[in-house]
Amino acid sequence: MENAKEIATNVVARMMRDDRMSQWLGIEILKVEPGSCTIRMVVREEMNNGFGITHGGITYCVADSALAFASNSHGSHAVSIETSISHVKPVRAGDVLTASATEQSRSSRIAVYQIPVVNQEHVTVALFRGTVFRTGKEWELGD
Repeated sequence: MENAKEIATNVVARMMRDDRMSQWLGIEILKVEPGSCTIRMVVREEMNNGFGITHGGITYCVADSALAFASNSHGSHAVSIETSISHVKPVRAGDVLTASATEQSRSSRIAVYQIPVVNQEHVTVALFRGTVFRTGKEWELGD
């Protein structure tokens, strides 16, 4: 029988294996615990918008991936039902973004997470909040 940490690690590895968006972003998993996940990525030039700064959707995506990994780490499927982000500092190509999802509340069906996104200087560039629906379906980790 796997313990909670092993389940969390195996679920996130399974998700990452099939998550083409997180792969395209170049996400690296730094830490996984039940209910939390920290990930990192390097912003590339093609992620910039017409203002010469990184498209807000990139910051959103890295935070959303951290939410997905953290909320599924208990071993049951969870899908977002509400998310929001505040972009508080500009992001540029070459920046290293780290998103750390932390569970704030969890019931049998609903869980809420906070995900600050910081750059390589540990400056907060975005604040993300996500609410997920926990479906009750368990992850199958045998394959």
